[in-house]
Amino acid sequence: MQRLRIHRRGLMLVLSSPSGAGKTTISRELLRRDSALRMSVSVTTRTPRPGERDGIDYSFIDAEEFGLMVNRRELLEHAKVFDHYYGTPAASVEAELAQGRDVLFDIDWQGTQQLAQNARTDLVSIFILPPSTRDLERRLVSRASDPDEVVRRRMSRASDEISHWAEYDYIVVNDDVEACTDEVHAILVAERQRRERQLGLLDFVKGLREGR
Repeated sequence: MQRLRIHRRGLMLVLSSPSGAGKTTISRELLRRDSALRMSVSVTTRTPRPGERDGIDYSFIDAEEFGLMVNRRELLEHAKVFDHYYGTPAASVEAELAQGRDVLFDIDWQGTQQLAQNARTDLVSIFILPPSTRDLERRLVSRASDPDEVVRRRMSRASDEISHWAEYDYIVVNDDVEACTDEVHAILVAERQRRERQLGLLDFVKGLREGR
């Protein structure tokens, strides 16, 4: 039997964490599990890493075009991270939300603050903490995708990033990636049921009261 679907507005699900705490792994698993979830494709001025595809993982643009997008107010949020600029195009996100699809963001606290200023009612924010600083450093080193200097910079930045934990709606400790993903997905499912997101609920309830 097919479930009744009441039209709702999508939400913006933000995952933030210090680099190496697992938000990218959790994001990929969420997308695999949930067909109603879309990944926000950010624009960035950095060069592609091995295996990254333009328009799929990121849209890679130059600094001049990025500046023009900022000036035209085409970005929901933007920030400079490790000498490169990142931003979220507003038009594509709004189109997904209007269709009742949820958009997943893998961004830092700066971007989250801007989303909260620009679209707080659509935002659900989750901060992912590592179980320990030692574990965080071990994960960064084991990735072997960054030189030692970059690892040191990421570790020195981690304390500042963690200091923003209280600005988020939810906190999850990633001591087990599968369990952590379960917790994040449970938050997503619950947030979808908020009354204010159920755009078709008023007509549905009216019909029930009228005996339809």
